[in-house]
Amino acid sequence: MSERIDVSIISSGASLADARLHRLTGALLRAGLSVEIFAPGSKRDAPRLPDHLLNRSQPTSSLSAATPSDVHGEPVLHIRSPWFGAAWGKTNLIARYHRSRVFTLRSRGRIIYAISPESVAPAFIVGRFLRRKVAVDFFEDYLRLLEDRRWAKKYFGILGWIARSDTKSALWFAKRSDLTTVADVQVPPFEARNRLVVRNLPDLSLLTPSGERDQTPRAIYIGDLRASRGLHAMLRVAEFSPDWRFDFVGGVAAADQDFVDEWMRRKNADDRVRFLGKLPPAESWKIAAGAWVGLSLLENTPAFVEAVPSKLYEYMSVGLASISSPLPRCVELIARSDSGAIESTPEGVAERLQYWREHLGELDAIRKQASRWATENLDSEREYANFAAEMVNLTR
Repeated sequence: MSERIDVSIISSGASLADARLHRLTGALLRAGLSVEIFAPGSKRDAPRLPDHLLNRSQPTSSLSAATPSDVHGEPVLHIRSPWFGAAWGKTNLIARYHRSRVFTLRSRGRIIYAISPESVAPAFIVGRFLRRKVAVDFFEDYLRLLEDRRWAKKYFGILGWIARSDTKSALWFAKRSDLTTVADVQVPPFEARNRLVVRNLPDLSLLTPSGERDQTPRAIYIGDLRASRGLHAMLRVAEFSPDWRFDFVGGVAAADQDFVDEWMRRKNADDRVRFLGKLPPAESWKIAAGAWVGLSLLENTPAFVEAVPSKLYEYMSVGLASISSPLPRCVELIARSDSGAIESTPEGVAERLQYWREHLGELDAIRKQASRWATENLDSEREYANFAAEMVNLTR
């Protein structure tokens, strides 16, 4: 008899190292559900069964209490990323569409959980045909996000038209799915059969506290690296801040790789500016140990104007002072938490870094306040427990 699988996560776009994939998977496992994940990438970057689930008597974080149901027994995690090779690592539309179909057909879970837009329609059709439940997750407002993607304008906009059409189709199916989760209040669809907001709040089991500051001042950024997410601005900050070190964790967008290579060659800043590549969340956040400041310099694009970057929550949780660009909800969050500063230009960010370097007492007070505010106000445990409880209900 084959092993029971409760949830099949289908991610044809986001890789096994994706942070939201790790957070959602962790919540399902803590609820006692068995999970299989179909996603591109290396298995070494995939979510893992938490230690406290292997030895229940020794929880590893406060999130271990989020167990809405234990009726399923010991949770099981399977990573299924078949036919590894160059083709499966590609990010173009054809590769993503192909993966979404193959992954869905190979899934065995009682719930098919599609977390990439191009996977939604296949998951819905297969789920209804085989009488399986269908859940959908939207990381972002993908229609607005496409306005920020240079590739969507290539070939007279044909690629963008295909992607927009597919996203509109995904939204139509998502509204009719058994559960639709979205990453924030402003993310569509706004009307759905069963819509649940699951914000990207920190999973403390994946984070490393900043602890005592390094002797040399250091700023970090963890996330996708592209112009619209502040890549060029952060490198300008590095130019204006010769006394600071900068660590960037995340994949560099193909459209910006030449710019980064040329900047690194021209500035010869290898000793204090490091690009560490895309890492799984637990590995990414090890870089926070000893850091002083976290950067979040997103541009005011249609996709970001109403967003709160998850890294701001995470910077606070690990005890870093944050510097953010003046996006409306970021301004509100920083003001409410007193966890950092808002700056609109690279010159302003550099001046802020220099000021904090000269006023360490003020910086340390901000870092402590950030950590305190996160502890008192970011109820990650309840957020992920509510999500897991909804998924448990779908298996009944």
